[in-house]
Amino acid sequence: MILATSDGEKAGPLVEYERRIASGELIEGDHFQVDTIHLLQRLYDELTEKEDECQLDRYSSSKKAGRSRWLWSRIIPQSTSAPVKGLYLYGGVGTGKTMLMDLFYEQLPSNWRKKRIHFHDFMLHVHSRLQMHKGVTDPLEVVAAEISDEAIILCLDEFMVSDVADALILNRLFRHLFSTGVVLVSTSNRAPDNLYEGGLQRDLFLPFIETLKERCMVHEIGSSVDYRKMGSAEQGYYYVGSKYNQLLKQKFQELVGDEKPRPQVVEVIMGRKLEVPLGANGCAYFPFEELCDRPLGAADYFGLFKKFHTLALEGVPKFGQSNRTAAYRFVTLVDVMYENKGRLLCTAEASPVELFESIVTVADAKKFSPRSSSRSKRIDDLELCVDNELGFSKDRTISRLTELNSKEYLEHFEAKANLKKTSLAVEAQ
Repeated sequence: MILATSDGEKAGPLVEYERRIASGELIEGDHFQVDTIHLLQRLYDELTEKEDECQLDRYSSSKKAGRSRWLWSRIIPQSTSAPVKGLYLYGGVGTGKTMLMDLFYEQLPSNWRKKRIHFHDFMLHVHSRLQMHKGVTDPLEVVAAEISDEAIILCLDEFMVSDVADALILNRLFRHLFSTGVVLVSTSNRAPDNLYEGGLQRDLFLPFIETLKERCMVHEIGSSVDYRKMGSAEQGYYYVGSKYNQLLKQKFQELVGDEKPRPQVVEVIMGRKLEVPLGANGCAYFPFEELCDRPLGAADYFGLFKKFHTLALEGVPKFGQSNRTAAYRFVTLVDVMYENKGRLLCTAEASPVELFESIVTVADAKKFSPRSSSRSKRIDDLELCVDNELGFSKDRTISRLTELNSKEYLEHFEAKANLKKTSLAVEAQ
């Protein structure tokens, strides 16, 4: 059943999905996408029917602050899970998971308590809030109460657990969140049972998987199509070879315009600062080593893209066992850039696919054995890095690098930038 708006028109993500296909804004997806949008529509309908029970309206729900609610719960213990289960969408790269979740999110009424955020960014905010509530008996409970005050519907993009500090708190955090009525909608490249696979102290993480499956319907988007690669990928600012480093600097200067690039400092959460070698007019220039060979993480990259919309990155290397940590940082950097709709200019040693050809999962590595004498040299030349998390993440990064350099993506970036300039000019008059 598709519910209607107050004026009688049908509403929800399925209706909007069909409208966008009819108008040419979206290409028609395969049956995997169609099945998924029907599930999102069903969730939308359930939430609409149980709006009052779920306390979705931010104006009619309790006005108590998160900490006040927590203090009150010390006197009268409360635990009320939502009457609606959430949805955990997982599947291969470029299958449309994020697009479908965003379409669902955009159709939710504006007066509902809702939040859409990348998983990296979400966890950064959680750790920042935990710092604020040091000394409290259970700071995670306070943080969960604050989050649920802001958002009963929590949409998390790219659920990927690689940090042991995140892994150790997720079960308790989400038990608190679910007990305050939070409904989770999430996307991931990994099935719940494969999250944090091979991670440190994973036995302490396993209860979270059961909690997740208990409170969310798990749905795989099993498409083998990568829709990100269907654009004009031969366009863009991705140059293979160090001989193009000077051209990269030239393109950077062209985008900067008349403003002179200079060293800058970016404020990052929890008092941290990131030094930018050269920056001007929304564009930043970094040698690869300064951004991915130093102890930086998602917080630094989010801080960077809050101030800059364009990144020129010089000298991206091929990845293997010797620079595995840098590969993890580069994957995170591309995730954050993509999330913030940034623009990338770079020089690299090889194409996106070739950058990661030495990174393999355990399953991939087994395919190389037993070696034949004819294959032995090729395998040794690759210097294989067997890493499950990185092996799964690389496909997403390759896909996103392809889209970031597509004609369609760059045209959309330019159109958005021009619209912003026009808006600022009008405001200045």
